[in-house]
Amino acid sequence: MVDQEDSSGRGSEEQRGMIKKVVSGGQTGADQAALDVAMEMGIRHGGWIAKGRKTEAGRLPEKYRLKEINSIDYNQRTELNVVDSDGTVIFSHGSLKGGSARTLMLAKKHNKSCLHINLDELSKYEAVEIIKGWIDARQIEVLNVAGSRASEDAGIYEDVKDVLRSLFYPPPEAIAGRFPHDIQEAVHVLLDRVPMTEKTVIARMDKHELESLQSTLGKRIEAEFGLLSGNEALMQSCRYTLKRYEVHEDEIFALIIGELWKRLKETHALRIVK
Repeated sequence: MVDQEDSSGRGSEEQRGMIKKVVSGGQTGADQAALDVAMEMGIRHGGWIAKGRKTEAGRLPEKYRLKEINSIDYNQRTELNVVDSDGTVIFSHGSLKGGSARTLMLAKKHNKSCLHINLDELSKYEAVEIIKGWIDARQIEVLNVAGSRASEDAGIYEDVKDVLRSLFYPPPEAIAGRFPHDIQEAVHVLLDRVPMTEKTVIARMDKHELESLQSTLGKRIEAEFGLLSGNEALMQSCRYTLKRYEVHEDEIFALIIGELWKRLKETHALRIVK
C-alpha cells in the first residue's frame, strides 16, 4: 500500500469524504469497473481516453462519458487523469506492473495523492475501510480509479466493483428513516445493526447452516426493511439477482443472509494460528 501526499488543497470540511465524480482511462478491468459502479450509483463519471476510444477489447462504448485525447498513447491519457483528479486509487492482485506502475510514478511526479490497494493482501472489507480513511484525510472529491486490465487479471473487474459498491453506499445514519433499496444496501445496514457476538456466530457457520437464521434474522429483515409494506426497490433487486419475477420471501431472506455471511467470513471468522 502506497500513499503519495497530495498538495492540491481542494475540497471543504462540509464535503470531506464525499466523492462527486469518478474518472478512469476506460480500459478493461479496474477502469471499467469504476465507471460501471459510478453509473449504477448515480455518481458523475468521466476521464480521458486514447484516440478512437481505444481499449484492449476494441472501442469503448459511447455510454461511458470519457473524452478522447488526440493520441493513441495510453500514457498521455493516464497522466491527464492523474492530474485532473484529487487522488488516484490503484487496484491489483499482487505488485504493480505495466500501466499501473506507471500511474503511481505519474502521481509522484505531479505530487498527487495515490493509494495502492493490493487485494492479495487485503480483504474487500479492509480495502473499503482504508480507502474511506484516505478519501477523508485527503479530501478527495474527484477520484481517479486505475489498476489491472482484464487480460492480465480475470478477477479484477468483479473485485473492484465489490469494493467500490461498498465504498459508495451511504452510511447507516444516512439510510436511517428509509428502507434499503437493494441487497448490498440491506447488508450494509445489517452490518451496522447486528451485535458483534451474533456476527461472529454467523461468520463461523457453514453455508448449509444459514437456513436456521430464517426464523430470526429473516423475520427481522422482513419487518425492518419494509417487505411487509411493499419495498419494491429491494424486491426488484432480488428479482434481478434471481433472474425471475416471482420471488418468495424466504428466497429474499436467503439472498440477504447469504451476502451478509460472505462479508462476515472476511472480517469476523476466527482464524486458527499455527
